[in-house]
Amino acid sequence: MLQDLRLSLRMFKKSPVFTLIVVLTLALGIGVNVAIFSVVNSVLLNPLPFTHPEQLVSISQSKPNFERGALTYPNFVDLQRENQTFSAMAIHRRTTLGLIGAGESESLDARSVSADYFKVLDVKPQLGRTFVEGEDLEGAQPVVVISGQLWERKFGSAPDIIGKMVNLDDKMYQIIGVLPKDFTFGNFDVYQPIGQLGIRSLKSRSAGLGLRGIGRLKPGVSIDQASVDLNRLMQNLANTYPATNRAQGAKLDSLKGLIVGDIGTILWMLLGAVGFVLLIACVNVGNLLLARSMGRTREYAIRAALGAGKWRLLRQSLVDSMLFAITGGTLGLLFAAWGTKAALAVFPSSVPRSAEVGVDSRVLIFATVTSVFAGIVSGVAPALKLSGWSLSETLKEGERRTGSTRGRAQGVMVAVEVGLAVVLLIGAGLMIRSLSALWNVDPGYRTGDNLLTFNFSLPPEMKARGDGDETREVVRDLRSQIKAVPGVRYVSFSGGAFPLVAENDITFFIPDHETKPESQSEMHWALTYRIEPDYFTAMGIPLKRGRYFTEQDDERAEHVAIIDEVLAHKYFGDTDPLGKHIQQGDKKPQTIVGVVGHVKQWSIDADETNELQAQLYEPFVQLDNRSYDLTVLIGVDEGQPIPFDAIRNVIYKHSTQNVIAKPRTMKEVIGNQLKNFQFSTTLFDIFAVVALLLASIGLYGVISYLVGQRTQEFGIRLALGAQRSDIMRLVLGHGMKLALIGVALGLFAAYGLTRFLQKLLFGVTATDPLTFAVISLVVVFVAVLACIVPARRAMKVDPLQALRYE
Repeated sequence: MLQDLRLSLRMFKKSPVFTLIVVLTLALGIGVNVAIFSVVNSVLLNPLPFTHPEQLVSISQSKPNFERGALTYPNFVDLQRENQTFSAMAIHRRTTLGLIGAGESESLDARSVSADYFKVLDVKPQLGRTFVEGEDLEGAQPVVVISGQLWERKFGSAPDIIGKMVNLDDKMYQIIGVLPKDFTFGNFDVYQPIGQLGIRSLKSRSAGLGLRGIGRLKPGVSIDQASVDLNRLMQNLANTYPATNRAQGAKLDSLKGLIVGDIGTILWMLLGAVGFVLLIACVNVGNLLLARSMGRTREYAIRAALGAGKWRLLRQSLVDSMLFAITGGTLGLLFAAWGTKAALAVFPSSVPRSAEVGVDSRVLIFATVTSVFAGIVSGVAPALKLSGWSLSETLKEGERRTGSTRGRAQGVMVAVEVGLAVVLLIGAGLMIRSLSALWNVDPGYRTGDNLLTFNFSLPPEMKARGDGDETREVVRDLRSQIKAVPGVRYVSFSGGAFPLVAENDITFFIPDHETKPESQSEMHWALTYRIEPDYFTAMGIPLKRGRYFTEQDDERAEHVAIIDEVLAHKYFGDTDPLGKHIQQGDKKPQTIVGVVGHVKQWSIDADETNELQAQLYEPFVQLDNRSYDLTVLIGVDEGQPIPFDAIRNVIYKHSTQNVIAKPRTMKEVIGNQLKNFQFSTTLFDIFAVVALLLASIGLYGVISYLVGQRTQEFGIRLALGAQRSDIMRLVLGHGMKLALIGVALGLFAAYGLTRFLQKLLFGVTATDPLTFAVISLVVVFVAVLACIVPARRAMKVDPLQALRYE
């Protein structure tokens, strides 16, 4: 084996260009496989980075319209106290807090949590402590735990940070702990006790407020057992509090499954796609090694004549391919480490747990196994060909063997390459068509770059005062100032739901033909959008009947509402809803003054699968606006830039404690919703292009090799009167024969394999004839280009030189 290894190294040194091409080809094939596997490994295979992560579950409250609805705080307290299956339970809510006094006011992503939150996750701070019992109650001392990233970014990793005070929403909090920097669950900056929220409805059993539960199961308890336990308690609560808890239940999910979501299907699909790339790379390398082994037939024959057995020669061939594969695998591992970081940098929020992606022992084992596999596959063809030769006959013939028999095996391999490339290209084509169809879906509103939206928080002292009249005046004043900015055409402050970004539901009944139900669960549900008059025009939501809101629909006017066509059809049927009333609990009835088109609130591709579809619009100024975190919508004329800096200056000039966060155009909102699909489509396209490139290189190499082997034949043909165009047709015909066989194989394989993509496709079938036809033509065109250069070289053969070739 050492002799074989030394000989292989000498051959590598003798042919550095050949060695470089083979190593790079294998490095590319192995590298993309290792890169995708490292993501699959970190996201899907590795457990969550917590103690006994299999015990962690997410807890939701199931409702008539939501299988995984918000959990109300009083219900959580009862479940926490009376359950028999959890060792610890906690509740949490996403919120924002304005950081004041540390430079310009900044909006921080915050999580309000109950005291046991970090106990459930078993997370220890790197400095200080986490919350203790009682600190999450209303009236307790305001304390916070901050993330390691915020500690480094805003406080310079000061070691004396514990005990320092920080101004959040104009309220002084004491920092009691700093979390480890590698704790990235949710990527929040600040954690505050839930009792500090100061929301009056927190103690209401009918107000979910976006609260979610998290729990750690007792050892040996399954999710199903815990689900039975909590649903038993929820039934008891329904009996005790029928007005708020009737038809309510508990829904439990594995915390890991909830975090990963549907990205698993996409990642497994990508891993299968790069497997095709690896096969193509191996076939390409096998072709190159086969060509080289054919050039060494005389050497092998002499070695056999001197006593070398056939196994000895086969072993030498396999050692060559394994050495290539191991070298390529090592380089591929480096490519993977760099490429994964680059891909995740381009799509930072597309992959959950992306911060955990890296190279570990499992990835190293996968890289080793993949390299060995590549070495065996790429070395099989030369080894089989060698075993089939009559070496004594080869020694007698010298170099007179015809290229046609030698090229047959290479031709088969090229056809296989082309077929594999066709499969990948058709898959990529289907994904591209699906993405195009998604972008062309009409969501019921404008989605261009001329609409800007951002989160906005009023000064903390205003929110603390809770004066609705003051809020209305400030919003009116800000709206008029922003609208005066050159270029701005529409401005609307809004609260509640916003398409693809936030949701807020209300319950209602229709007093015109029904009495108020006894319990909330028996009332009707709708998404509610609290908006200003410019909203409909800016968003381009069509008016179907009646009118839009006007400036006259203020707090002193009759309370009005606009409904969407889904709500109108569902609750009013063929009756004209204009002039009818909707009433939310004990609030004043709202007169319906308009019906508008339905907007896709939940998703672009599957909005209709959500049970809650009815939509209700209310004038922002008619509501009791005490503490809303708002959304601002800015519209400009098509093609005009959005003057965000000027808008920002107006807002901060009005008050330095105003907070702006997450500015994005509506096109970016749609793009964020499609980020997973864009991520998978982009990678799939890259792999398909690489596959096509490798296949075309393989085809070029085989045709070039055959042209070189048939130089004498071409010379004789020309000497006997053949035209040079005949030679070109001969060479192109052979190349196109291989390509067409490959295309046929690829179409047949794709017809079966693309069906696995059906769940990911939108607006196109897995066997779409147009995609199959276009990809076939593209591959044939690329094949022609790959064959033209060697064909032109064959045309230029000098008959006299060719006849002297022997």
